[in-house]
Amino acid sequence: MSLNETIPTLEGDASFGAYLARPEGTPRAAIIVIQEIFGVNPGIRRKCDKLAAEGYLALAPDLFWRLQPGFEADPDIEAEFQTALEMMGRFDQDLAIRDLEACIHHIRRTLGIAKVGCVGYCLGGRLAFLAAARTDIDASVGYYGVGIDGLLGEKHAIANPLLLHIPTADGFVPRETQAAMHAGLDDHPKVTLYDYEGLDHGFATEMGKRRVEEAAQLADSRTAAFFAEHLG
Repeated sequence: MSLNETIPTLEGDASFGAYLARPEGTPRAAIIVIQEIFGVNPGIRRKCDKLAAEGYLALAPDLFWRLQPGFEADPDIEAEFQTALEMMGRFDQDLAIRDLEACIHHIRRTLGIAKVGCVGYCLGGRLAFLAAARTDIDASVGYYGVGIDGLLGEKHAIANPLLLHIPTADGFVPRETQAAMHAGLDDHPKVTLYDYEGLDHGFATEMGKRRVEEAAQLADSRTAAFFAEHLG
């Protein structure tokens, strides 16, 4: 079973699954890995495993649990890609942020790890921005987050460090959106933005056709340095 941890909701009236990867020895901190629209699929689980190998406890919550618990999709299979888009259309992002907050509480109170960061991809990149604005998470990273220009009204609430990776040829994030992100966030003392010239959405995925190896390694090295600085 890939979902090997159970998280109670903030209300305590339900629970949802997550994939948990533990490091050897005492974790240096915890990182929540926030899914793309493709669920907690093998690529997201591999992200967790790699973070665990770096000494972090890594947790990937099943954020589509209200729609279809355990949903996984392969973005390289067109029918599964379309199913994921349909799921996204029914997804409640405000509830998802509450689920992420429930994960933060679970990590701190039940698993006993005080420092918690998050890293998200695509939809997860957008949610990483919202987590930075709406929760007390210690550090957040977003890869190719979608629609962040529409969230800039919440930037004043970002109190802890946020790093955003922006591919300039992203088919889901047009140049106008990228320009708005830079205009709204470049002078924010807690936010760092990196552009990746000519790259498309999904370049840092762990597996599949979208991955661009050199750029993925560069972005991931920046993420690793960011977490080392802000989570210890």
